[in-house]
Amino acid sequence: MRTANLLSAALLAACGGAAVAGTRPNVVVIYADDLGYGDLSCYGAHRVATPNVDNLARQGTRFVNAHAAAATSTPSRFSLLTGIYAFRQDGTGVANGDAAMIIPPECYTLADMFRDAGYATAAIGKWHLGLGSETGRQDWNKPLDATPADIGFDYSYIMAATADRVPCVFIEDGMVAHHDARHPIEVSYTRPFEGVETYRDDPSLAYKQQSSHGHDMAVVNGIGRIGYMKGGGSALWRDEDIADSIAAHAVRFIERQDGRPFFLYLATNDIHVPRQPHERFRGKSPMGLRGEAILQFDWTVGRVLEALELTGQLGNTLVIVSSDNGPVVDDGYRDKAGELLGDHKPWGGMRGGKYSAFEAGTRVPLIVSWPGAVAAGEVSEALVSQVDLFRSLAAIIGGTVPDGAARDSRDHSSALLGIDPEGREWVVEQGYALAVRTGEWKYVAPSDYPAVVPWGADVETGCDTVPQLFRIGNEHDNVAGRCPDVARRLQALLDAVVAGDR
Repeated sequence: MRTANLLSAALLAACGGAAVAGTRPNVVVIYADDLGYGDLSCYGAHRVATPNVDNLARQGTRFVNAHAAAATSTPSRFSLLTGIYAFRQDGTGVANGDAAMIIPPECYTLADMFRDAGYATAAIGKWHLGLGSETGRQDWNKPLDATPADIGFDYSYIMAATADRVPCVFIEDGMVAHHDARHPIEVSYTRPFEGVETYRDDPSLAYKQQSSHGHDMAVVNGIGRIGYMKGGGSALWRDEDIADSIAAHAVRFIERQDGRPFFLYLATNDIHVPRQPHERFRGKSPMGLRGEAILQFDWTVGRVLEALELTGQLGNTLVIVSSDNGPVVDDGYRDKAGELLGDHKPWGGMRGGKYSAFEAGTRVPLIVSWPGAVAAGEVSEALVSQVDLFRSLAAIIGGTVPDGAARDSRDHSSALLGIDPEGREWVVEQGYALAVRTGEWKYVAPSDYPAVVPWGADVETGCDTVPQLFRIGNEHDNVAGRCPDVARRLQALLDAVVAGDR
């Protein structure tokens, strides 16, 4: 295959034709949460401005056919860090905050690959991949016995799950940050704690945001959550400060590197619910809290780029900005996100969104910048998948992937660097049904799951009991009956992928 030659050509161009042995950039992956294809101004949004992301796109290449591996958080993150489709492992659905570590220590991860290549590694921000060795048995007042350190990360400062799930504390290197011994933490996803009122007991306790569906258990910081929690004291986060805390720790990690290459996996909480941006963003968007959360995400990107520039590392840093899945408007809180959209289209005019097997479920923004090695201001139509970041980044830094690791990842570094205009022949997408996308077709396998998310979010799942085949750009005309050979061929491809033969 031509990938190696294309990659060599890119690196030679970056160095003016000089020898490139030993060229090893820092790598920063900034992973947004629920950020839709149409949520950035460089992707056509006009009711919100994202100047820092736009500037990164001008410095690098913007992709218009990039896909997360799944339409929800936990499986997308699992696939990005392992190079394995999440449907291959049980327990990779949307995780509770008391889930055990979902990636087992024996699994070779993207962070392991970087660390073995001599990189300093860090995971900062939203985790949502479980902690501890046993679900529901963590002692949050002591060092946890299974953490990101077990899968290749030298440093971690993370949220156990998401902002709408307890525990509402940061965990730094396996221990609750700023642990308050006066207020020991207890967490349960099965029963409330005696003497601790919940949203169900008194919805007025949620004085910052009311629930639209779910999120009716513990109330922390005036917001209802999923799961029950007791204690925390001064360790509890203030939602308005989450982005600041994540950005500050990312900047600190960057500043502490002294000549050693580093890999930073920076997963923001924005723009996931509950959307409670810092006060400095309030009133700055006509789209209310959701729009302000997009502004806050853009601010986070700006803080990271500024830190790289001030430390003299921007020129040798490969920066990747993307999202874990497509957008959702009402995901459980009455924040007027839907009412205030106006003509803004988070899904970029496509069908579906978060949770969906339709295109907007997994087609996400992707911007790649590496001064000199990635063409500036380009737009790539290459079909790419986040599952391939593992082997593609390994190729770029000269890392080694052991036999048997990252079984579903493929080296498409030439597409990632903006050289190969085609990328993959197909990508597999996981919602409540499996789908496969080629340059011309989208096939969704039959599924008995409801056609609309059943718990409250007004999102089509893309599921149907019959095969669905669409031409790209028209997911409202199922042509499976008119093009049966194409439908059979793509179902056979999916079957081969599931069986591990492709």
